Amino acid sequence: MALGVMKPEDEIIIKPRNDKRDYRRILLKNNLQVLLISDAETDKCAASMDVRIGAFSDPEGLEGLAHFLEHMLFYASEKYPQEDSYSKYISEHGGSTNAFTSSENTNYYFDVNPDSFEEALDRFAQFFIKPLMSADATTREIKAVDSENQKNLLSDAWRMNQLQKHLSVQDHPYHKFSTGNWDTLEVRPKERGLDTRQELLKFYRDNYSANLMHLVIYTKDGLDKIEILVRSYFEDIRNTDRNSISFPGQPCNSENLQILVKAVPIKQGHKLKFVWPTTPGIHHYNEGPSRYLGHLIGHEGEGSLFYILKKMGWATSLSAGESDWTCEFSFFKVSIDLTDAGQEKFEEIVALLFKYIHLLQNSGPCERIFDELAAICETSFHYQDKIRPIDYVVNVAMNMQFYPPKDWLVGSSLPTKFNAEVIQSALKELSPFNVRIFWESTKFEGLTDSKEPWYGTAYSVERLTGSKIEQWADKAPGEGLHLPVENVFIPTDLSLKTGSEQMKLPVLLRKTPYSRLWYKPDTAFSTPKAYVKIDFNCPLSGSSPESEVLTEIFTRLLMDYLNEYAYDAQVAGLYYSVSNTESGFQVTVVGYNHKLTILLETVIQRIANFEVKLDRFSVIKELVTKDYQNMKFQQPYQQAMNYCSLILEDQTWPWTEKVEVLPHLEVEHLVKFYPLMISRIFLECFAAGNLEPKEAESMIHHIEDVFFKSTKPISKPLFGSQYMTNRVVKLERGINYFYSGEGLNPSDENSALVHYIQVHQDDFKLNVTLQLFAVIAKQPAFHQLRSVEQLGYITVLMQRNDSGVRGVQFIIQSNVKGPGQIDLRVESFLKMFETKLYEMPNDEFKSNVNALIEMKLEKHKNLQEESTFYWREVFDGTFKFDRRECEVAALKQITQKDLIDFFNEYIKVGAPLKKGLSVRVYGSAHASEYKTDNSQPPVSYVPIEDIFSFRRSRPLYGSFKGGFGHLKL
Repeated sequence: MALGVMKPEDEIIIKPRNDKRDYRRILLKNNLQVLLISDAETDKCAASMDVRIGAFSDPEGLEGLAHFLEHMLFYASEKYPQEDSYSKYISEHGGSTNAFTSSENTNYYFDVNPDSFEEALDRFAQFFIKPLMSADATTREIKAVDSENQKNLLSDAWRMNQLQKHLSVQDHPYHKFSTGNWDTLEVRPKERGLDTRQELLKFYRDNYSANLMHLVIYTKDGLDKIEILVRSYFEDIRNTDRNSISFPGQPCNSENLQILVKAVPIKQGHKLKFVWPTTPGIHHYNEGPSRYLGHLIGHEGEGSLFYILKKMGWATSLSAGESDWTCEFSFFKVSIDLTDAGQEKFEEIVALLFKYIHLLQNSGPCERIFDELAAICETSFHYQDKIRPIDYVVNVAMNMQFYPPKDWLVGSSLPTKFNAEVIQSALKELSPFNVRIFWESTKFEGLTDSKEPWYGTAYSVERLTGSKIEQWADKAPGEGLHLPVENVFIPTDLSLKTGSEQMKLPVLLRKTPYSRLWYKPDTAFSTPKAYVKIDFNCPLSGSSPESEVLTEIFTRLLMDYLNEYAYDAQVAGLYYSVSNTESGFQVTVVGYNHKLTILLETVIQRIANFEVKLDRFSVIKELVTKDYQNMKFQQPYQQAMNYCSLILEDQTWPWTEKVEVLPHLEVEHLVKFYPLMISRIFLECFAAGNLEPKEAESMIHHIEDVFFKSTKPISKPLFGSQYMTNRVVKLERGINYFYSGEGLNPSDENSALVHYIQVHQDDFKLNVTLQLFAVIAKQPAFHQLRSVEQLGYITVLMQRNDSGVRGVQFIIQSNVKGPGQIDLRVESFLKMFETKLYEMPNDEFKSNVNALIEMKLEKHKNLQEESTFYWREVFDGTFKFDRRECEVAALKQITQKDLIDFFNEYIKVGAPLKKGLSVRVYGSAHASEYKTDNSQPPVSYVPIEDIFSFRRSRPLYGSFKGGFGHLKL
């Protein structure tokens, strides 16, 4: 294994073979452990501080205090007292920042452009030296925490997670509610005579000690230079030699085991979760017992538990593995999504799971399977893609809390020691006498007798003895269950092709009446991986709600049919997908190139020889139906975004119409539809990575042969008139439209607003002027609307790109104000921002321009990121592969006057060229405002009564898509 560059006294850090970065571990005089990472090639610097204090340390009766403190440290510090100045600095210098609180640790992190890293680091250090937590900010931020909790109240993931905690030992910290809300942080403390701010300061003083912190620094500079900086900035963090807090004892006792919990979810569907308290895998991370068992129990190939459940028509997905672990306790979980038929087969499914566990126990740990898994993990580690520095530092900082220095980069990802005894011991813990079963289904509505206090989840608990489960398992048929066979997709040829270093942008490699192939060799990443995308342009697939639903069922059936065969490929690092688009469907294959062609050809063969199997059609139709029915449980801001897309994008169908047609679609409809859909197609193809031009051409040649050149061709090329285009509605200048709708879930109090401003169609100068506005306005908008006015936790200003039509949008979700009121606050912010823009010093303007230039020049981190960027150009039909360079050239010409003129023309309230659209979704808390706002709309707003009448009445932007000659319609 390659070795990190370390000081002689330091332990050697294991790093990937292809990792050119230098690493140094240092210990500051205040006992703060630091890992320095120097990467001469990076375009971003980053840092992450992991503090060994989390929600488990919340004082009794102050649930959410650790999480609340995480929020508060962003506000201000003694050295930088201006509120929000840290986030503003990061945003203005091309960066981003965030934090999260988990059970035993809190992680703070940021990234920024390299030339601004030194000051950013100083500002970041102040979080842990002398933060200011003013009384005013404290009260405001409790509202933000409450809003964050409000958004989670109707999320099944949050609800079921808390239910598992609720049904545990009451005096164990696992039992706690960790997010916090207005009640726990404001109302209840006041009732007890507590001052939340004083409790906050005390919690910080008692727990934030340098010896409990781990810091990772990722820089472009050399290690010596950054070490001096780190010592000067971070040695002032107070060290109280606080003992590392541990929480011994198990969160579950005998009362919490051998139970069956029936719970009512929000969304349609049925799920079974089996949860066992187990020995934490970190105690044996080199032996990897949890990974080994998760691999086998979660396997989806032939002979697996999922294979049998799927064959019976009882399950649609299965996952297995360790979760919610600390050094003291852990849970191993198996989660199974059930069909309606599976919901009626509870005993049989429980029996089959334990039958499979018995099979593993009886056959004993298999060294061949462990070695195979270890080989896959080793290849994955040594050929891992580079990720964003901000993600990398977070991962490593968290690892530092748990692993010795040599394994800080590795963590648990490299099992190397086969130990049958350790695996068998872990397997023994997956006993029917040690299990908790959580069964979620809307069928249990009205049949439960208890309510979880924090989220209001309805549930009931029954005893289910281990001996009863053993009886079921003994009777269950074991035929068909067996260990996985050898994985044929493990790559053995990891050599690199000699590509053209000159080919920095994609080229059109091949063009026929049937297809077009764009090709880009790997000139940046030196990795044995490839990326292939085949877009099937099928005009019939999007011609009606019925055809779009049938296309979706077709793609899901393909994935379903391929699963047993291709699951091994995914385990070995070769991924595939077949998904529907507005104009047909796409096949994507990405990963190690060695066996990529084999997988791609199999996928293509399954498409060409597609058959509709009655049993699988029924299962997939049920799945699609539930997915559409569950759209009404989306967050209100997601509903608003859906309406916005429906208004702007021509030839799109609402999910309500798809739900309406679904019950009437049967096997024969798909049998008739498929040959018609595939009868006229055009293939837009992109191949990139460790592939030679001839290989790429050969792939596409093969696909053409399959569809167009057999004795009885199944497809013909498209007529010129048939090319699908993406057309976008052109809004009227000088008019603000608004569309209102009531929230689809009556139980959701939250309302949402999408305030969209349409600007232009793809143009380099206008693109960058719009982007510059968004960069400058993003943080002030967040600070004013979220931090000061506390409209809601979800408050975002972001750009929008619909098939090359550019704009900007405010997205806000709130339980304190209705959408009409939020709209007024957005307009008020724009008026306030107008003054800021006019008064902005020239050096601040230039600093923002330079930050945006650096963001644009940032290199792609890996092949998939690069390929996704170029594929967007192909799919939109813009083909501006040198977009970043051209936009940087345009940015260098922009003046402050250009930006002000742009704002005055397109963005400003009342601007003559402004094209506005407000989409308002009213939650139950603002139902009365819905009627008032619609009956008395503001004079400056034009209501959209019916989306489709509006769409038909408006002109459309020309499409960049449309055939061989890049024809613009």
